[in-house]
Amino acid sequence: MARDLLFDSRPGRLSARVDQDGFPILPPTLLTIHRTSPRDEQSRQIICALDGKRFGQVLFGERLTIEIPPGRHALRIHNTLVWKTAEFAAEPGEHVHFTVWNRAWGEAHYLLIVFVGWSPLGVGLARGTPADVPPAG
Repeated sequence: MARDLLFDSRPGRLSARVDQDGFPILPPTLLTIHRTSPRDEQSRQIICALDGKRFGQVLFGERLTIEIPPGRHALRIHNTLVWKTAEFAAEPGEHVHFTVWNRAWGEAHYLLIVFVGWSPLGVGLARGTPADVPPAG
């Protein structure tokens, strides 16, 4: 039976703890999708799939974290109109972050909302937390 899992507080370092058989105890590999960027238009859900399997959706202001196996993956997001895909590799014990957002298509977006009640939205996808993604502009 494995002992308690302890994380090393230094970024990028795995704990030196071992189980009763001498094997290293690795923290889980995680993927977090952030939908908290100030560049977000703040409407409509964004649906997330990893390696072809849907694992959830995020609304504005939400974050979604799942445990994933280490290795190469394809993250695909969409807002039911526009799709984006990012391929990435995750090391054992790594915490991978992606920021997603819906974006208006220029000033015509607001005119369409007023006169038609609907407007298409683009979707953005960038690796990193919202603080890592440069502001729109």
